[in-house]
Amino acid sequence: MTPTLSVRNLRVEIPTRHGVLVAIDDLSFDIAPGEVLGVVGESGAGKSITGQAIIGLLDPPARIAGGEIRLAGQRIDNLSRPAMRHIRGKRIGMIFQDPLTSLNPLYRIGEQLTETILTHQRLSPKAAAEKAERLLVEVGIPAAKTRLSSYPHQFSGGMRQRVVIALALAADPELVIADEPTTALDVSVQAQIIALLKRLCKERGTSVMLITHDMGVIAETADRVCVLYAGRLAEIGTVGNVIRRPQHPYTHGLMAAIPTIAGNPDERLEQIPGAMPRLAAVPGGCAFNPRCAFSFDRCRVERPAEYDTGVSRASCFLLDPSGRSSPAATVDAARAAGIKAREQAAEATR
Repeated sequence: MTPTLSVRNLRVEIPTRHGVLVAIDDLSFDIAPGEVLGVVGESGAGKSITGQAIIGLLDPPARIAGGEIRLAGQRIDNLSRPAMRHIRGKRIGMIFQDPLTSLNPLYRIGEQLTETILTHQRLSPKAAAEKAERLLVEVGIPAAKTRLSSYPHQFSGGMRQRVVIALALAADPELVIADEPTTALDVSVQAQIIALLKRLCKERGTSVMLITHDMGVIAETADRVCVLYAGRLAEIGTVGNVIRRPQHPYTHGLMAAIPTIAGNPDERLEQIPGAMPRLAAVPGGCAFNPRCAFSFDRCRVERPAEYDTGVSRASCFLLDPSGRSSPAATVDAARAAGIKAREQAAEATR
């Protein structure tokens, strides 16, 4: 089956006066028809810029410098701007983090929906208006016919995000890229938007690339998860496997920082030391090595390949089947050793 989206060896560069910065470095992944792929990582990991590269909205001077992007088998990264504008909105829908940036405050909701529909589909104005009303009903906005004449400021944050979802789905796209769609919303509204997105995409068979920093949203929504670090793939696999048996130390750190209901209230959450490197200061070898408790000499000089663990694919020398890894043969063993070392250090400071 041809993937809805196929990204191969993507490289995004940002030329500056002091040299070329690499924002995305040799990134590859697929999204199957009807699948929700969660893309997760800290701020600066490269999540949003990957989405921008896919829809052709990179802010200059950022540019795609290598690799290819295919939508249902058709290469789209080398298309002209007019050709990409035709695909954007019609075949690829976009949901942004802040709905106010997606909605024009000077136009009524109905006008914005019908304009989008008429731009991408051959319908009469009357049929477009009817479809706009159906979309508002579909995304759960009450009194849809009346609300078509409302302005964006007359909606709450959650309702505005529902309108943005309706806009993204207006032309029946094959792929929807949702960039932090719930970050600006209350927790209860977040749950509603997540449920809505899952239901609509399942009913329509639409593929979704869900960009977020929240592993809870990923666990609730996605089928598979792609973990990014410094513009590189750290780990990719099914949500159940990655959450329950993370193979990369960075994924371990993300999961260990999430509190659980069954957790010991006296036990401190683990913390990943340091911060995401700046693009001008990405370390050599494995980009995560300065923050990793399990790094060794090879990590500092050689970039790890992606190893298939049977659970997921992860870029870590601890998983090297050739045996050229650190004395800790597995991530689990290395993590246990790291926890013990931190406990001993904490005990020594008391």
